Amino acid sequence: MEKHRAIPKGYMTVGEVAKKMDVTVRTLQHYDREGLLRPSAVSEGGRRLYTDKDIIKLHQILSFKHLGFSLDDIKNRLSPLDTPAEVASILAAQADAVRQKIENLSQSLKELEALREEVLQMQTVNFKKYADIIVNLQMKNDFYWLIKHFDDQTLDHIRDRFDKESGKAFMERFLKLQNEAIQLQNAGIPADSEEGQQFAKTYWDMITEFTGQDMGMLSKLVEIGQFENADPQWKEWQIQANTYVEQALNVYFSNLGTDPFQEENQ
Repeated sequence: MEKHRAIPKGYMTVGEVAKKMDVTVRTLQHYDREGLLRPSAVSEGGRRLYTDKDIIKLHQILSFKHLGFSLDDIKNRLSPLDTPAEVASILAAQADAVRQKIENLSQSLKELEALREEVLQMQTVNFKKYADIIVNLQMKNDFYWLIKHFDDQTLDHIRDRFDKESGKAFMERFLKLQNEAIQLQNAGIPADSEEGQQFAKTYWDMITEFTGQDMGMLSKLVEIGQFENADPQWKEWQIQANTYVEQALNVYFSNLGTDPFQEENQ
C-alpha cells in the first residue's frame, strides 16, 4: 500500500468517501478490518485514502449487502476490476442477484396475500393453521386452502403421520386416484370389474396409510370435498370421483366380508 505525505490528486479520505456513498466512517473502517475494502493508500499521518476504483468496489459491497448477503458471502463474490470484462462480469452477477431477490420478494408477496385471504375466510385466530398454510404455500402446494377446513384433531393426526415431503406426496397420490376414479367412470369400467377392484385395493391402501389404523380418521378423509363453502368446481369434482370410489369400495369390502365404515360407526 502506498504512503503519501499529503493527499494526492485522485485520492479521497475516508470521510469524503463516507459522505459521498452515504455510509459511516465506522462502516468503512469495519470493511477494512474484514479485508473487504482496503484503502488504496495511506497518508504519512495514517489517513486512509481511496480512489474511484475503491468507490466502485464499495458500491458492489453495498449492493450485495442490500440484497441480504453476509460479509463472508460478499467477500467470495468480489472480483478484480482491472478489465472491462471483469467489470461487466460483476455487474452481471449483481443483476442476477437483483432478479433473484425480486423473484423471492414477489413469491413472498403472493404468499402473504394468500394467507391473508385464508385468515379472513377462517374467521378465527389459529396460528397452528396459519403455520401449516405458510409451509404449504412455500412448498407451492396448490391445495393449501384445504387446511382451513380441517379440524384440530385431523391436523394433529396429519402432523404426526406426515412430514412436509410425505404429506405433499400423499396429497398428490390422493388427487391422482380421484382423477383415476373419474376416468374409469367415464370409460364405463364397471366397479366390480378386475380393473375396478384393483383400483379399489389401491385406493383402500391409500386410506389405511392416511388413517394409520385409526379408523376414526375415515370419516375425516371422506369429508374432503364436502367442506362447507368449498370451491364449487372442487366440490363437483370430488362428488363425481367419490361416486365411483364408493361403488368400487362397496364391492371390495363385500368380497372381503367386512365394511370398515360400518364398523367405525358401531
